[in-house]
Amino acid sequence: MKKLTLLDGGMGRELKRIGAPFSQPLWSAQALIEAPHYVTQTHQSFIDAGAELITVNSYACVPFHLGEALFAEQGAKLATQAAILAKEVATTAQHKVQVVGSLPPAFGSYRPDLFDADKAFDILNTLFIAQDPHVDAWLGETISSIAEAKVMLKVLANSTKPCHFSFTLSDDLTGEAKLRSGESVADAIAVLLAEDITGIFFNCSIPEVIEQALKDTDQVLAKTGKTHLDIGVFANSFTPIPKDYKANEQVQGYRDLSPLDYLGYAKQWYALGANIIGGCCGIRPDHIKTLANWQASLIN
Repeated sequence: MKKLTLLDGGMGRELKRIGAPFSQPLWSAQALIEAPHYVTQTHQSFIDAGAELITVNSYACVPFHLGEALFAEQGAKLATQAAILAKEVATTAQHKVQVVGSLPPAFGSYRPDLFDADKAFDILNTLFIAQDPHVDAWLGETISSIAEAKVMLKVLANSTKPCHFSFTLSDDLTGEAKLRSGESVADAIAVLLAEDITGIFFNCSIPEVIEQALKDTDQVLAKTGKTHLDIGVFANSFTPIPKDYKANEQVQGYRDLSPLDYLGYAKQWYALGANIIGGCCGIRPDHIKTLANWQASLIN
């Protein structure tokens, strides 16, 4: 079994929970603009809970959330600010904490049908350049399709830092694991393995669909001999997300997923090969604290 490393939880929903400025369409970028101390507070809460990796709050620093004009004027500046805030908190932590830069969906989460590869590269490359001097590793996250993964690979091709790529899965429990595009996890991983990557993750999906994705991943890695790669999971506490989800027009429903419930899933993921585990939307510091207590028992 590989050593378990803990990622943080969901930044955006935690900002909303603690009372930070938070509204559509700005989402987690609103606190970055109006009250960045809430971003610092949230990073600190996850670190205090035991997170060893924290993700830069740049997820909403894209035109989809900021609007074209604000992105052109301040998108890069906001992403740099977000990376610096994360680095400052990590540097003062009582345990070793690394900062992970975020490359988010350029045209809204969970909507592969809205993806535009030509425009996406410029948007994501802007975020890459803005964050890179301040981060220790990279995460292309909530990837809904192979086309989106290819752009993420292109953006990170010049990086000298560890690069992880995280797929969001169809919230459908039937058969093989699939991306929200309908493409198979196995086919998506094969595209990633053609390049020099560090890890394969799954995020912002209901916990129940992760098991099959990990099994499919293990089969592909076993065939290619690349079992050394990091495998990560950070699921959400949402109800299943519909195919026509409109991120700036609705708020996805929550389910009652307790820290102990989440721990049960995490133990399953670890047994299936995941060595980096955290949480996405709705996974709070108390969830990460419960994971940290379990992590300590693994060491002892």
